[in-house]
Amino acid sequence: MSLSDLRREYTRAGVKESDLDPNPFKQFDRWFQQALAAGLPEPNAMTLATATLDGKPSARIVLLKGFDERGFVFFTNYESQKGRELATNPQAALVCYWIELERQVRVSGRVSQVSSEESETYFRSRPLGSQLGAWASQQSEVVGGRKILEDRLEQLTQEYHTKPVPLPPNWGGYRVAPETIEFWQGRANRLHDRLRYTVQSSSQWLIERLSP
Repeated sequence: MSLSDLRREYTRAGVKESDLDPNPFKQFDRWFQQALAAGLPEPNAMTLATATLDGKPSARIVLLKGFDERGFVFFTNYESQKGRELATNPQAALVCYWIELERQVRVSGRVSQVSSEESETYFRSRPLGSQLGAWASQQSEVVGGRKILEDRLEQLTQEYHTKPVPLPPNWGGYRVAPETIEFWQGRANRLHDRLRYTVQSSSQWLIERLSP
């Protein structure tokens, strides 16, 4: 089968303006809870797109670790490629894609670091191996071989065998405060439903239908 023959017909459901909650965060929570209930693998996985100051883009998958009316939160190494890009160009886009439900959600907005207290709280909730891994890896930097990472992890395992692992100074959370949030539902004949929220004020959102 050629790539041009690969396609999927979307038939599950549609979205009307009257179906939507006027608050996009409540609408996102509704869809996210449905993704959880459907037993989808890693429903909080999302694409994060960032760009350098001169507009060179990059993208990768990260995990959504919290959301409320302030925005969508993920955690990473502040000195990674995405961290360096966000330091000079604090704008980002997110995409959640739930293929089994024939849905995606797109978010774009300004990014800021979360408080050190929020980063500390989340870091404490991580498995021990993940805490140690945050110290062992200089994310996005060239490394001479995997054994260097494994040896560093073993060294840290011994060092923190009987004491808590501290929060690395270069590790923590970011919050994407959305300016737009788009809800996409696959429909037959590629006439998909696209409903976009655009922020008007701190509590008001404009909802518009976009052509597919």
